[in-house]
Amino acid sequence: MSMANTKHVLLVTGLSGAGKTTVLKTLEDIGWETVDNFPIRLVEGLLNTPPSSSRDDVDPPLALGFDSRTRGFDPDKLINRVKNLQQNDNYQISTLYLDCAGDELERRYSETRRRHPLALDRPAKDGIALERSQLEPFRRWADHVLDTSGLTANDLQNQIREQFTLQDTKITTVTITSFGFSRGLPNNIDLLFDVRFLSNPFWDPELKLMTGLDKPVGDYISKDPAYAEAMEKFEDMLAFLLPKYIKAGKAYVNIGIGCTGGRHRSVHVAEALRKSLHEQGFSTTVLHRNLASRPMEALENMQNLNGNKDI
Repeated sequence: MSMANTKHVLLVTGLSGAGKTTVLKTLEDIGWETVDNFPIRLVEGLLNTPPSSSRDDVDPPLALGFDSRTRGFDPDKLINRVKNLQQNDNYQISTLYLDCAGDELERRYSETRRRHPLALDRPAKDGIALERSQLEPFRRWADHVLDTSGLTANDLQNQIREQFTLQDTKITTVTITSFGFSRGLPNNIDLLFDVRFLSNPFWDPELKLMTGLDKPVGDYISKDPAYAEAMEKFEDMLAFLLPKYIKAGKAYVNIGIGCTGGRHRSVHVAEALRKSLHEQGFSTTVLHRNLASRPMEALENMQNLNGNKDI
């Protein structure tokens, strides 16, 4: 059967509170048909049901949401059922598992004042631990695992759009994220470049309050003797790796560019790489995680162990 006639199905599951609702709503916004908490025993019937006649597309891809609240939910039985479906050439089935750190889930439940579905009369911590144990077989088996611990709802929506937006041609979407090491590493990074070796504009009083988007800052960074050679090596590495990822069918690649505070060097380098990759024909998005963060000398000094403020 041709790929054009194959039914694309995405199973979305994971820990309660990790973002399944947000994922399904985003998928629906970008053209997927979505169904949440559908009884597992009826999945085959649903797959064989024709799409709504109100849709413009003949047969849109389908996303099915499952979690511990779904009637008849059993990870082992579900895995076996999906394996059976995958033997049918009519379906191309993949799985997205949403993970999240326990303390972050506790915070989310505390803020929303909701009870965890597996701990209605106990602390949320107990329900989170029980659910994590129950879902571990599915996490090990899933095609994609997305940790949402450090993601806002908007961040999660952007990642889902980048990975699952419907396209007629197969394109690898490249996302470049600038960030500050002093404020923690971003999640889900495939390639990481540390640019803290470049001269730091933070220590120039005239540039301190500017960012890597400002030309004076870019000029300052590009004058570093190591800048031109470093950028050439970064571009050469990406020119080698990205075609390999495309050939392997990787739908998206996340590149992290880190400096100390995430406002100057990483921002400038991220923008420069974006321009270079765009010229090579890649679909590239840039996210500046710490661009709006307040400049803090204490954070910059965390990396200034040798007292050299040019580092």
